[in-house]
Amino acid sequence: MNCAQDERVFFGEVFILRTLEWDASSQRLKMIDQRVLPAKFEIIYLNTYQSVSEAIKNMTVRGAPAIGVSAAFGMVLAALQSGAADLTGLRSDLHAAAHELEAARPTAVNLPWALKRMLAVVDAPHASVHDLRETLLKEAQAMADEDVEMNRRIGRFGAELIADGDTIIHHCNTGALATVDWGTALGVIRMAHEQGKKIHVLVDETRPRLQGARLTAWELSQYKIPYDIISDNAAGYFLRTGQVNKVFFGGDRVARNGDVANKIGSYMLALAAHANAVPVYSVIPTSTIDMSLASGDEIEIEERSQDEVLDIQIAGEAATPQGASARNPAFDVTPHELLAGLVTEKGVIRPPFEANLIKIMQK
Repeated sequence: MNCAQDERVFFGEVFILRTLEWDASSQRLKMIDQRVLPAKFEIIYLNTYQSVSEAIKNMTVRGAPAIGVSAAFGMVLAALQSGAADLTGLRSDLHAAAHELEAARPTAVNLPWALKRMLAVVDAPHASVHDLRETLLKEAQAMADEDVEMNRRIGRFGAELIADGDTIIHHCNTGALATVDWGTALGVIRMAHEQGKKIHVLVDETRPRLQGARLTAWELSQYKIPYDIISDNAAGYFLRTGQVNKVFFGGDRVARNGDVANKIGSYMLALAAHANAVPVYSVIPTSTIDMSLASGDEIEIEERSQDEVLDIQIAGEAATPQGASARNPAFDVTPHELLAGLVTEKGVIRPPFEANLIKIMQK
């Protein structure tokens, strides 16, 4: 894993660099290191599938769509790493790599979805080891390009829900950094802004890793979209006092009935919005919909290290007692009853969610 500064960060005032992309000259995957933003902007280069797996685990790359495409390129790296001289040996190595990559994070469905698509390529007929490696790279590139176009379509559908003058609460980070480019929920907000709508965003900090305060605020600054950062527990105040028109967040796995697993805190935000008659929208590509799960009760929730919660300092001193313990679920499930709609690249899906999800997924 190597780091480097990249001078192609901005074009005028617009952020244009993809979150991750294949570097053909070095045969490596390069991605933005999201752990160091906004203090620094760094590009890292990954040359093994193991380093991709670690980047997913430690949240160098994060966001369900970006995780999926990262894993796809991880399979390309696994093919290049393999010393197998025949297709049987290479396929064996690739299945082992896919198993390790899938175990990196359990909640986002895009990870197994992307690996399943890559394994379909692995198991298809190929003329040679070289042919399989080349086909895997083409498939991963196609997935990356599809993600960008899909997000733009999502943005166009979602922007229709935003009125001129709206104030929006946004949770976590769902912008270009959470995808290959453009973004889901934040992409909707960006699309509305580029259409000329005057909007204001209240950005939840999104504890404990502060993806909102660090990443969403940084992206909104690049797009010149007005915003204020608020603590997560301030959202209810703004909703109850009538200062919010809509709530937008993303989704890491959506069950067949429309229940949404998303970054921890989404459920409380949706409860407060629902109690104050403010519509809540989860913005997702259809690859995030898991029709095999009847409800959100079946979604595995990742629990991360307690250090993420306890490692807090005030004026240079630890803010928690020595020996304290913590719980750190990374996601929660928002029941479909609290949602006004699911925004996808195929349009806005409204209740009854299960019936309408079945229809749209069959198209």
